[in-house]
Amino acid sequence: MMNRTSLVLLNCCTLLVVGLSQVHADDPRPNVLFLAVDDMNDWIGCLETTPCAVTPNIDRLASRGVNFTNAHTAGVFCAPSRAAIFSGQYASTTGCYSTPNYFVGHPEIESLPMSFAKAGYTTLGAGKLFHHPAGAIDQRGWTEFFLRNQFQRENGWPLESWSSETPFPSRFPASVYNEGQAITGGLFLEWGAIPNEKEDAMADSIRINWAVEQLKKKHDKPFFLACGIYAPHFPNYCPQKYFDLYDPAKIKLPPYKEDDLQDLPLKVRRQKENRKRQHHDKLVKLDAVDDAIHGYLACVSYADAMMGRVLDALESSPYADNTIVVLWSDHGYHHGEKGDWGKHTLWERTSNVPFIWAGPGVANGIMTDVTVSLIDMYPTMVEICDLPKPQQRLEGESLASTLKQPSAAKDRNVFLPHMNPGEYAIINRDWRYICYGEDGEELYDLGTDPNEWNNLASDEKYVDLKAELRKSAPVTFAVPEPSLNLRKDLLVEGETFRWVKGKGNYTPLPKYLPYDSGGAPSSGDRIKKSK
Repeated sequence: MMNRTSLVLLNCCTLLVVGLSQVHADDPRPNVLFLAVDDMNDWIGCLETTPCAVTPNIDRLASRGVNFTNAHTAGVFCAPSRAAIFSGQYASTTGCYSTPNYFVGHPEIESLPMSFAKAGYTTLGAGKLFHHPAGAIDQRGWTEFFLRNQFQRENGWPLESWSSETPFPSRFPASVYNEGQAITGGLFLEWGAIPNEKEDAMADSIRINWAVEQLKKKHDKPFFLACGIYAPHFPNYCPQKYFDLYDPAKIKLPPYKEDDLQDLPLKVRRQKENRKRQHHDKLVKLDAVDDAIHGYLACVSYADAMMGRVLDALESSPYADNTIVVLWSDHGYHHGEKGDWGKHTLWERTSNVPFIWAGPGVANGIMTDVTVSLIDMYPTMVEICDLPKPQQRLEGESLASTLKQPSAAKDRNVFLPHMNPGEYAIINRDWRYICYGEDGEELYDLGTDPNEWNNLASDEKYVDLKAELRKSAPVTFAVPEPSLNLRKDLLVEGETFRWVKGKGNYTPLPKYLPYDSGGAPSSGDRIKKSK
C-alpha cells in the first residue's frame, strides 16, 4: 500500500509532467529541431551504402520518420548550398554561385529564421548553419545565435571551428598525405585522432551541448532550434574512440573505374584528370586511400554521436511529441570516385545527401526514393508550421503531403546549379542530365548505371530525352554576385557587423592559426580588428 509520503511525491510528479506537457499548449504549431552536418555523403547506416559508417543515432531517427534516399543538395559546395536553403532560392536566381551572402546583394530576401520569427517562434541558432568565414551569417531573425567566445562576436562572427583553443592531434600535420609539408591554408586531406578526454573541448561538441541546454529550458512559445556542426568536413579530427569503431583492414572502398574520365567533355575531363593526379593518385601511391576513408568514417560517427546528444535531450524533454526533427547535410563528398576528392561536382557523390524528417505529421519508419531537394525545406516549413509566406518566390516544393504519405508522392525533376551561369544538372529517379553550357554535357541512366560510369549524352537516341530534361532548367541565369572583401567591405560594430562596400574595418584571421615548431597549435596572439 502506498504511504502518504509516496502519494504526495506521486502527485507532485504528476503535476510536473502535466505542467511540462502543457508548455505553449495554447499554440498547437510544432517546434522544429533543425540539424545540419557538413560534407556528409550517403555513407550512413540507414542508407545501406558501401562504405557504411556506424551511425546508430541517425539510424534511430530514420526508423521513426521518413528517410529520403534520393535527396539532393541545392548547391555544389557549402556557400551556395546554404544560401539556397536559407533564402529558398537557387544561385541561378540570387547570383550566389560561390558566395553565401544572399542577404547583402538581396536584402529584400526574408530568410527562413525571419519567417519563423514573424510567425512568433523563438529562434535559436548555433554552429555551421551558414558558411564559416566572418560576415557569412545572416543575423536577421534570430532570438539568439550562439558563438563560443567573445572574439567571434566582436570580429564578424567567424565560426573558427579549428583554432588555437580547439584540440588537435599530438602530431601536426597528422596525415601521411600532408606529412612534412607546411599547411598554409585549409586542412584538406588531414585526418587523425584526438584524445577521448578532449571531446567536449571540440567546437562541435560545445555547440551541440548548447543546443541540449536549450531543450532543457521552458519555452512559452514554439521554437525553431537550429544547430550545425562542422564534422565530417576536413580536417577529419575526432576522438580516438570513433576511429576504434572501424577495423582499417576491413574498410570497404567505394567502387572505382580506371578509365572513368575518358567519356567526359574535353574541358571537364582535363580538369578532373589534373585533380586526380594531385589527390587520388598521390593517395594511391602512399597506399593511404583506406586511411583517408577511415578518418572520414570516424568523423561521420562523431557527428552521429553529437546528433545523438540532441536527440536524446529532445526525447527526455516535454517537447518530444510536438517537435519536427529535420537532419540534413549541405552536400555529399567524393572519396576518389571519378578521381575526385571533394565536392563542387554535378555528380551523385556531391549531390546525394542524408535527409531525414521525423515528428508530428511525418510517416513512421519509411524509406523513399522519391526525388527531392534541400531547397524544399523552406516551403515545407511554411506549410507545416503555418509561417507567413516570404516576399521572395520560394523555388522548392513543399514536402508536407509527401511526409504524411510517401507512397503517394510522384517523382519529379530537381535542378542543381553549378558554379557558373548556364551550368547545371537535372536529376530524377531514373536520369541525371548535366549541362556545362558550351563546354559539353553528360547523361546517365541511373537505373542501369548508378555509379555514373557511362556517359550517354552523345547517343542520338537520347536527343528528345535531353531536350525534355532541359525544360526543367531556368530560361535565364542571374549574373554572379560580386565577391566581397573582408578587409575592405566588412564593417564591424561592437558585437554585430554589416557589409558596406569599401567601408570595412575588419582585419581577418588567417584561415587557420599558426603552429609552433612542436606541431601543436600555438597560443599566439590573434589578429585584432584595426582601429
